Amino acid sequence: MERELPSQPRVVVGVDDAPASRWALAWAIGDARLRRMALVAVHVSRAPVHPFSETLPVHHAARVGEEERGIELVERAFEDVAGGVPPDVETALVTRLGEPGHHLVELAREGDLLVLGRGRRSLLARMLLPSTSIYCARYSKATVVIVQAPSPPDEGDVPAERTRRFWR
Repeated sequence: MERELPSQPRVVVGVDDAPASRWALAWAIGDARLRRMALVAVHVSRAPVHPFSETLPVHHAARVGEEERGIELVERAFEDVAGGVPPDVETALVTRLGEPGHHLVELAREGDLLVLGRGRRSLLARMLLPSTSIYCARYSKATVVIVQAPSPPDEGDVPAERTRRFWR
């Protein structure tokens, strides 16, 4: 589900349900206001994609449902971050199915700004799921900004000597 995307340079931001994504969205809204650029909020679902989903009613229904869920997720993220879609910024909401890195790189053209959040991932998640931010930094023709989610206040930095002792 997407409408005609702005043709001028724009800020493309990847949005999902992770806290780091909220920080990236907030940063992207501020930067779009500052530079007077259009904002494209993109949610890419890793749902399985069948090459001929239109011919299979079950797959087509699942795809439509996943796209609707993606739009709701992006709207909720805007609500959490900015109290709704900002009226002073030209905004487009886009949902896609497949690999997030591939679709984000495809949407962000040269001259655009691609904004991604980077959160903490477990060892298992790092082993099983590829890093979208690393993929985008490697293959995107747009300028890539990776926004790190801040550490919670009660979770201070672990001193280097403590981590070295752990690995010995």
